[in-house]
Amino acid sequence: MGARKKLAADARKEAMKTVAIAHLRNVPTSPRRMRQVADLIRGEDVNKALGILRFSTRHSSRDLEKLLMSAVANWEAKNEGRKADEAGLVVKSVQVNEARGLKRMLPAPQGRAYRMKKRSNHVSIIVDSINPQA
Repeated sequence: MGARKKLAADARKEAMKTVAIAHLRNVPTSPRRMRQVADLIRGEDVNKALGILRFSTRHSSRDLEKLLMSAVANWEAKNEGRKADEAGLVVKSVQVNEARGLKRMLPAPQGRAYRMKKRSNHVSIIVDSINPQA
């Protein structure tokens, strides 16, 4: 590895020490529906985001709430001795990507069948603190 790449890799590694990541794979919801809920919490304070998800009527909000709580637990495990409430955690980013779609047949008129794709998605949440070592 060259010197420049090593410096860049070390900088990335140092930046990732304060953040916590949580992934959720193969959620049986369409990515569009999940993105609509993810847009509500992106950039919000963690406690406010949990409140939004808890009282949202969307089906996807339940999965995102569990994932956000997992990301907070990951942050607390990474930063031993610090509480998430005092650190001022923020939802830094939420990514929703399309996963494999299941191909199914839908009955159609006159003995035909239409093709239907049951979509699913992958979600990643990154949580970071506002004040690093306060």
